[in-house]
Amino acid sequence: MDPLTSPLLTDLYQLTMLEAYLREGMEEEAAFEFYVRDLPAGRGFLVAAGLESLLTYLGELRFSAAEIAYLAGTGRFSRSLLDYLAAFRFTGDLYALPEGTLFFANEPLIRVVAPIVQAQFVETRLINLLHFETLIATKAARCVLAADGKALLVDFGLRRAHGAEAGLLAARATRIAGFAGTATVLAGARYGIPLFGTMAHSYVEAHATEEEAFVNYGRANPANVTLLIDTYDTLRGARHAAAAIKRLAAEGIRTRALRLDSGDILTLSKEVRALLDQEGLGEVQLFASGNIDEHGIRDLLAGGAPLDGFGVGTKLDTSADAPYLECAYKLVEYAGQPRLKTSPGKATLPGRKQVFRRMSAGMMAGDTIALAGERYAGEPLLTRVMEKGRRREGPADLAAISRTVGQQLQTLPENLRRLEGDPPYAVGISPALIRLREETRNRYA
Repeated sequence: MDPLTSPLLTDLYQLTMLEAYLREGMEEEAAFEFYVRDLPAGRGFLVAAGLESLLTYLGELRFSAAEIAYLAGTGRFSRSLLDYLAAFRFTGDLYALPEGTLFFANEPLIRVVAPIVQAQFVETRLINLLHFETLIATKAARCVLAADGKALLVDFGLRRAHGAEAGLLAARATRIAGFAGTATVLAGARYGIPLFGTMAHSYVEAHATEEEAFVNYGRANPANVTLLIDTYDTLRGARHAAAAIKRLAAEGIRTRALRLDSGDILTLSKEVRALLDQEGLGEVQLFASGNIDEHGIRDLLAGGAPLDGFGVGTKLDTSADAPYLECAYKLVEYAGQPRLKTSPGKATLPGRKQVFRRMSAGMMAGDTIALAGERYAGEPLLTRVMEKGRRREGPADLAAISRTVGQQLQTLPENLRRLEGDPPYAVGISPALIRLREETRNRYA
């Protein structure tokens, strides 16, 4: 069993509810919607991501004979459920915000319409995929805003990501947001993301001198020479690098950049830049890494750091300042009737919904959450991407999604382009949806 594609990668209660639904003969059509209740502190927007991963999951969802045998061996499930799972396929429809769409609290990112046993079962993995990729794409987009076109950004986070899949999906999410590439090799193979990399301190330590390490590395990697200069003393390392760069140049090998990974990056970058310029090496760029995120990028560039790029790792791939989204996947309709939840702090809006976005002078001016059948001012954002279990279009192009994000970031109100994201973007609820909420509350009171 592949742990990342197995349908057993779910919560037990999905299976126990299926047992009960089937026993009761409850297999009518249901609609569930996934949304984020509240934005984390400091976040002014979210970036929709994870749809491609979800479409792949739904399209390939199957129980193998080994998985059915495991479930049978637990003694928890009836033969009728096991037989049902053996033939399980997702045959429903999926409506979604296109990947790269900016969205806000309470706006549905996904609507699943399928027999309730199917729509219920996919909940866990759906949340797992959409939550993570949206979380990371949003933080990456904030890094892009902080860089403001002045520096190249690269994902460096695999080694401290929360698991292999997280590191891989983070690379994809950062590319969606506008990063130039990643250090994760599998992401290059799987998604076609450009690969970037330098060297580790251990490589320098393994040599007798820094200059020897730099020259040997350049000779071994003549098309991609970026030298790490802070293994011992950064300024001394920069002088050794300058000597190595000239030796390599005499052999026809060009050095692209020097990388700083520790210390007072603001001060050191200015000193190293001055040293390189004095040595006639103005074409050699400076690249910084080391626990940097959007706040560090903003502060370094605002302070005049002459940096041409950043490797953004741990704080990005773990979304360190906002490690989760308060999100939910809730039933909004069953058997043709609207459904809702009224729990304090977790109340839901009933019925299938659409989000309409108004623009003014090329800028986002406000959204309205309305019923799916309404005609409302603005552009409807959710579109049908899967019909009867089959996707309507092929895999999304990451470059196109990235362009969408870039274009939408330019339409954000100025206050939301700041990292503080305050005051919040205006999201309203249509009168028809408000009436349906009150009618449904009264019906179930």
